[in-house]
Amino acid sequence: MTDPAPASPTSAPGPAAVEVRGVDKVFETRTGQVQALQGIDLAIAPGEFVSLIGPSGCGKSTLMRLIADLDDPTGGTLSVFGKPARQARLDQDYGIAFQQAGLLPWRTVAANVALPLELHGAASADRRDRVARLLDMVGLSDFADRYPDQLSGGMQQRVAIARALAERPRLLLMDEPFGALDEMTREKMQSDLVRISAETGAAVVFVTHSIPEAVFLSDRVVVMSPRPGRIQEIVPMRLGADARRAARTDELREERSFFDMVTAVREALHGGSPVASGARGVENR
Repeated sequence: MTDPAPASPTSAPGPAAVEVRGVDKVFETRTGQVQALQGIDLAIAPGEFVSLIGPSGCGKSTLMRLIADLDDPTGGTLSVFGKPARQARLDQDYGIAFQQAGLLPWRTVAANVALPLELHGAASADRRDRVARLLDMVGLSDFADRYPDQLSGGMQQRVAIARALAERPRLLLMDEPFGALDEMTREKMQSDLVRISAETGAAVVFVTHSIPEAVFLSDRVVVMSPRPGRIQEIVPMRLGADARRAARTDELREERSFFDMVTAVREALHGGSPVASGARGVENR
């Protein structure tokens, strides 16, 4: 399926942040070949927030890994800001955050955030300034000298996001970064991410199993089919004139337009068939 051009106000001239055309991925296993992805076509505009959602094993994380140049497609083409994925990785055009924060326990919060800058030879004064700005952005200025085991799970993920943004990437790749958090912390992190993505202007590709999370965060939600993973439907988020992504607040979660979009994504996951809805605001995985 070929997706329509993004209708998001973030669309801008120039190459797409991510362009995937006819991408297949086949894994060789001891029992034979496994087709993980088939015929994926997707274009993501600079500054756009796109979530990938679908059943377990549908290839969401595989597609993320291909964009990140952590694996190679079997067929098709993939580019990041007009470059091959490998070149985009070498140019630090994207940052990555995973479900586990992956912080180094022997380094302080500030030192964890500074690590990419150290690896790429940034001057110490520039590092200190950049780290201070990032910790302020994620609300952790008072925790710069703490160690990871002194932080909550949500705080650790904020450090991981700050580290992913250290090199000022134009694209942020996030693979279920809030999946291990409790619901209250998760909603707070979603609100923080809306604000951070608006402040940085980075495009975001976000993998999740949570329909409400995808709706709250995204400009568009890409619904994937069971394996072999294909794009089943792309659902634009129509949340009202006052619900531009940068302006979204917790109150949006109680609005009718939000529940309508949750229903639209849920029906897309079920192949367009109406499904019984649960309690409002309840996460469906």
